[in-house]
Amino acid sequence: MKILYIGGQKSGKSSLAEKKILEICEKKPYYIATYDDGFGDIEMKERLKRHKMRREKSFITIEEPLNLDKIIKNKESYLVDCLSMWIMNLLESSEDYEQILEKVLATDANIVFVLNDVNSGIIPENSLSRKYIDTSGIVGQKVAKNCDEVYQIIVGLENRIK
Repeated sequence: MKILYIGGQKSGKSSLAEKKILEICEKKPYYIATYDDGFGDIEMKERLKRHKMRREKSFITIEEPLNLDKIIKNKESYLVDCLSMWIMNLLESSEDYEQILEKVLATDANIVFVLNDVNSGIIPENSLSRKYIDTSGIVGQKVAKNCDEVYQIIVGLENRIK
């Protein structure tokens, strides 16, 4: 089963996605943390520390900023938190996000994806931001199309849209 949680920042996506993967799997799932800690962002490190503490008893954490296709295996259960960070990591990488995503979506695994909804604002004035938002929209469409369930999260409330 593949499921997507999409919503704004701090909308409650991660908590709901964690709850969902724990409901659908029989053994301890993997939590794939995609944040690349190479930015030196102290506030983000604190946020990640809180996330990690919240999930440490329920998940096996794997930190992988790029190569999801090398981590995700058949017959296992995963929470990918989040695709937004993964996209950001790939923007200046030589890795092909479409190829990686194809392999991930083709696996016979339970996967719950988390994605920030960044496509409802204005068109940014710089090319890197436009590339990020465009890629996020393309990834979101592809993942949603291949998921069994899709939930839009607004202020902690989930609305099943597929």
